[in-house]
Amino acid sequence: MALNKYYIPRDISWLSFNERVFQEATDKTVPLVERIKFLGIFSSNLDEFFRVRVATLKRLLEVKKNAKEVMGENPKKLLKQIHTTVVQQQKKVDEVYKLLVKELADQKIFIIDEKKLNAEQATFVQKYFRDNVLPTLAPIMIDSTPKFPFLNDKSIYFAVKLLKNGKSAKGLRYALIQIPTHILPRFVVLPKKVKSENRYIILLDDIIRFCLKEVFAVLDVDSAEAYTIKLTRDAELDIDQDFSKSIVEKIQASVKQRKVGDPVRIVYDSAIPIDLLTFITKKIKAKKSLTHIPGGRYHNFRDFIKFPSVGHSELLYHNPAPLPHPDLQKSISLFSVIRKKDVLLSHPYQSFNYIIDLLREASIDPKVLSIKMTLYRVAENSNICATLINALKNGKKVTVVVELQARFDEESNLYWANQLKEEGAEVIYGIAGLKVHSKLLLITRNEGSKVIDYVNIGTGNFNEKTAGLYCDHSLMTCDERITEDVATIFHFYHNNFHIGNYKNLLVSPFTMREKLIKFIKKEIKSAKAGNEAYIIIKLNSLVDQEVVEKLYEASQAGVKVKLIIRGSCSVMTGIKGLSENIEAISIIDKYLEHARILVFCNEGDERMYITSADWMYRNFDLRNEIAVPIFDEKIRQDLKAILNIQLSDNTKARILDAKQSNMYKFASPGAKKVRAQIDTYNYFRSRLTNT
Repeated sequence: MALNKYYIPRDISWLSFNERVFQEATDKTVPLVERIKFLGIFSSNLDEFFRVRVATLKRLLEVKKNAKEVMGENPKKLLKQIHTTVVQQQKKVDEVYKLLVKELADQKIFIIDEKKLNAEQATFVQKYFRDNVLPTLAPIMIDSTPKFPFLNDKSIYFAVKLLKNGKSAKGLRYALIQIPTHILPRFVVLPKKVKSENRYIILLDDIIRFCLKEVFAVLDVDSAEAYTIKLTRDAELDIDQDFSKSIVEKIQASVKQRKVGDPVRIVYDSAIPIDLLTFITKKIKAKKSLTHIPGGRYHNFRDFIKFPSVGHSELLYHNPAPLPHPDLQKSISLFSVIRKKDVLLSHPYQSFNYIIDLLREASIDPKVLSIKMTLYRVAENSNICATLINALKNGKKVTVVVELQARFDEESNLYWANQLKEEGAEVIYGIAGLKVHSKLLLITRNEGSKVIDYVNIGTGNFNEKTAGLYCDHSLMTCDERITEDVATIFHFYHNNFHIGNYKNLLVSPFTMREKLIKFIKKEIKSAKAGNEAYIIIKLNSLVDQEVVEKLYEASQAGVKVKLIIRGSCSVMTGIKGLSENIEAISIIDKYLEHARILVFCNEGDERMYITSADWMYRNFDLRNEIAVPIFDEKIRQDLKAILNIQLSDNTKARILDAKQSNMYKFASPGAKKVRAQIDTYNYFRSRLTNT
C-alpha cells in the first residue's frame, strides 16, 4: 500500500485542527467574549506553528538534499498548501472579527477606533497617551538609519509613512514604532458615562494612531499613516555539539539565539502602500521563502485572549469549581488512602491541589525518605516547586529531573532548576538526545518493617495553572507492579547506561512502540478468528506512519477502531476497503482536551492505559514517555465511562474524515444532547452524591 496516498500530512492536519479552534469563534452558542478569546487562541496557535513547524520546513527546503525523505513529504509542496490555507483562514478571521464587533455593539459594548471618538473620549485618550503611552514609544526613522532595527518576534509594529509638502517625494519619510503591548494593555476601557449602559473600548494601536502626528511633531509633517506589521521568527533551538559546554550553557545560548532567528513570516495590513512594504521587506533582508500574509488592520489577535471583562456575566464562561474526590475529601492522610486503593484524579473536574497536598504531606512526614520527580512545564509561581523546596528545608532527599528542552519553557525551567539546586536538591538536566516528557512522582516511605513506594503518574504536567484548563488524568498508587517500574525509570535517569527491564509500564523509546504494535496485532488476530476486537484511542495527535498503517490493517481485518484526537490526525477514515471500520472525532470546547487513554479489547480482558505520549515518531523514538496500566476495576469503569461520554458527544465533537471537513457531529432528531465536558463534570458530581 502506498501510504502517502492515504496519509494526511501532520502540518495540513494541524491546520485543520486550528480551523476547529476558529469554529468556536463562530459558534453562537459560545458566550460572546469567549468567542473573541478563541480568535486569540487561534492566533497564538498559528504563531507557534510558524515559529516551529514552518521554520523547520523552510530549513529543510534550504538543505534540499533528502528533504522529502526526512519529512516523508515534499517541503515545497507542503509550504504552498500551508500558505494557501493560512491566507484563506486570515481572511475569515478578519471577517469574523468584524461580525463579533457588531455583536458586541448589540450588547452595548463598542470597540471604537480613533475616528469614532467623541470630544470627551478624545480628551481622555490624549491624556492617556501623554501620561502612559508616549513615554514608552521609541520611533526609528528607518529611511535614514544606517542599520535597520531588529524586529522582535511576537511584537507588533507600526510601519509609518510620513508626508510633508503634499505628496512630494522629497518630503517622504518612513518610520517604525513598536506598539508597547509588552508594557501596556492592548485594550483600554474608556470611562463610563453616568446612567449609560454603553461601554467603549479602544485598542492601544488606535490610541497611537489618534496621536500619531504628535509623536513626530518635531518633523512638522502634513500627514502620518500607520500600518501594522508583524514578523515571526524561527524558534527551533540549535544545540551546539561542543562537549566542553554544559547542557545549561548550551540551552542559555540557544534561547538567546532563538530571539534573533531567521524571519519565516511577515503579516501586514493589506492597506499598506506597496512602496512601504517593499522597503521594509528589502531592509530586513528576508529570504525568498519568507511567507507573506496580508491581513486586516489589527494583528496579534492572541492579545484578545485577555479581552476585558465588561458587560453582562453571560458573555463569559463560568466554570464550576473543581469537585472533591470521593475517596480523599474526608481523609487525614493521603498516604493512608493510597495504601488501601489506587486513586485517579481527573482535572479540571477534580482539584489538582491533591497532588500539592501529597507533596506537602511528604515534606513533613518523618517516615518519608525521599521524593523524586520529573518536571517538564511548571507554573510561573509554582506551588509544586515551592513545596519541593519546603521538603528540602525539612531535611528530605529530593531528586528532580528537569527537562531543559521543553519548548518555550527553557528559561523558566532553568530558573527552577537553579532554585532547587541552591536549596540542596539533586537536579538531573534531562538526558542527552532524549527529551524527558514523562510525568512522574515517586515518594519513598519507611513504614516499619517495609519500605513502600508511592507513585503519581499523569497525562499532563505538574502545573497547577494549566490544570484548571487542561483535561488530564493522574494516577496515585503504591501497587508494586507499577512502583517497581517507576523506580527503575528513576534509576535510568541517574545512570543512562542502565536502561532496565519494565514488566508493566510501556516506556519509550525502549518498549512502547513495540508493545503497542503487538497489542494492535493481537486485535487483528482476534478479528480474523471471528472474535470481538476493538481499539479505543484518545490522544492529542496521531501521526506516526507505522501506527497509521497498522490501524488500517486492523480496520481491514474487521477491528472496530474508535479515535478521539484533539489535534493532528493523519488517519483517513471511512475509505472503503481500507478504513471503513475506523471512526474519529475531535472535541474542542472550553477546556483543552489533553488526556491520553488507550483501550484494547484483548480477547475480553481489556488492556487500559493512561499515558504522557501521543502517537508520533518523536514520542515513540526521541522522548522518554510512560504509559501506565490501569489495574483498579473502579478506575477502569470511570475511564470507560468518560470515553463513552466523549464518543457520544453530539454538541462539540467534530467528525474527522478524509476530506478534513470538520463537520459537527450533531444529535439526531429526538436524541439526547451530549456535551462531553459538561456531562463528565456531572458524572463526577453524581459519584459524590452516590457515595
